[in-house]
Amino acid sequence: MTKLNRRTLLKTGAAGLAASSVLGTPLIAQTRSLKIGSYGGYFEDSFKEFVYPSFTDATGIAVESVTQPNSTDWLVTMQQATAAGSVPADLSLYARDTLIKASRIGGLLKPLNLSAMPAAGNLDPYFVFEAPEGALGVGAMSWFTAMVINPGEVDVPASWADFWDSSIYEASLGLSRNYNSQFLDIVAATFFDGEETFKTDEGILALIEKAAEIKPNVALWWSAESQMEQSMKNGDVIGGQYYLDVANLMAADGFPIKPVFPKEGNPQDYGSWCLSSLSDKADEAAEFINFSSDPATQALMSRKIGTAPLLDQSKTDLTDEEFAFVSGTPSIRPAYEAYLDKETFIKESWDKMLAGA
Repeated sequence: MTKLNRRTLLKTGAAGLAASSVLGTPLIAQTRSLKIGSYGGYFEDSFKEFVYPSFTDATGIAVESVTQPNSTDWLVTMQQATAAGSVPADLSLYARDTLIKASRIGGLLKPLNLSAMPAAGNLDPYFVFEAPEGALGVGAMSWFTAMVINPGEVDVPASWADFWDSSIYEASLGLSRNYNSQFLDIVAATFFDGEETFKTDEGILALIEKAAEIKPNVALWWSAESQMEQSMKNGDVIGGQYYLDVANLMAADGFPIKPVFPKEGNPQDYGSWCLSSLSDKADEAAEFINFSSDPATQALMSRKIGTAPLLDQSKTDLTDEEFAFVSGTPSIRPAYEAYLDKETFIKESWDKMLAGA
């Protein structure tokens, strides 16, 4: 397998390659087009180099790439644009929490015609977001936050619960500082009843109290990816939570880090393709979502972009090594609605726990 290297990819001039592919598009592509929003930088460059040209070759539909922020800021942009009657992008990527917000606001997204995208049937049904008016989102790709360890310092843990063992991990872990960084989901899956635990304030407080018990073992509550990266490289921490794809890149470069899928699994987040309510490109959008959902495209994105497929490995031609580089089982599904509905309570309780002795 060719290991993904973000830095090398960015230096190869993906935008220039994408431009040359557009110049070589058949004339028919000029009659049909689609504006697609995706997270900027490396991510957008990768889509422009590897995915959009393949789609255009297959369908004759030209793609105009639109840079969107990886945050709820895009939702605000789309609200303002919809009110003004404009369409910044026909298709956009929405994280599940943002998709839930959009569905609650109403009037921002157009229901998708699933019958026009049969390949979406390959996806786990969880990744098709259904609302009363119909399907508002179909999964595009996913990514994992993983347990990581320094394999030269400790044995591979069987469970996240092992991180609470101070005889092994005292003052040596790196965990995310953010209240919604999915560590509480890890606690819920490890010691409680998973997402159900978030449904009451008492359950949330129990999760945070259990999280507080790990504080003596935490050397770093990181808020930036680079902090955890450097601490693992320096040996300042010997375990914690980190992004699966980045950890695998570091391991491939020879650094002392190993991603692990313990028995509870790792948190899996994902983005969905969603159609603007004002777009007149429903047919083109359906063709792209169908193309994106195809096992071959899901495997292409895993190999070239480092995202996890939204279907079983057996439906793709990914090798075990390639699959393990971006994905694994089981997965922990975050309590998205609880983080929205009880945001203030969870954040204040979490911050109070971190600030306590």
